[in-house]
Amino acid sequence: MNYLEIINRRRSVYTLTDRLPISENELVGIVEETVVATPSPFNVQSGRAVILLGEQHKLLWDGIVYDTLKAIVPEGAFENTAAKLSGFAAGAGTILFLEDQDAVDGLKERFPTYAAAFDGFAAHALGMIEVNVWNALAEQGIGANLQHYNPLIDDMVKSRWGIPASWTLASEMVFGGIARPAGPIEKLPASERVRVIR
Repeated sequence: MNYLEIINRRRSVYTLTDRLPISENELVGIVEETVVATPSPFNVQSGRAVILLGEQHKLLWDGIVYDTLKAIVPEGAFENTAAKLSGFAAGAGTILFLEDQDAVDGLKERFPTYAAAFDGFAAHALGMIEVNVWNALAEQGIGANLQHYNPLIDDMVKSRWGIPASWTLASEMVFGGIARPAGPIEKLPASERVRVIR
């Protein structure tokens, strides 16, 4: 499979199972290699990933996120929310993507001329990690979707898994076996999104 085939295969898959087509150790190795291989501005390497598997994954969705949203979502609307969270919990795991703010702040001190831009640069680099991991999982036939329940869950996540205070949660990628592939999606043609100037 070539790279364009991989990025076209990557989709938001929401109907997941806890059965992976590869071992958990292989998955961890893919995530580790992808995080290390992804470039970052001034080689700051501030992107972080925490992989939750098995019961720890379920605790995130059936416990932390569920309890947090139950307390703030209106009662009449919570049934749909609970169903969505149950779907996430049915997956095999979650990758928490985080930014080490201490590393970014150190970059600001070393290069004050660009200090105002480094938060944006770091966010771009973390986005590259997210999409690279997502593509790498898609190549293995693993479905995934990207969620953003931060900052609502940040404190509980950090406390439960001993995550350093300087690591800021950016997203939660749920992954697993594909129970139902993503359906068709409408995309604007390249002619409306890309300009070529010669």
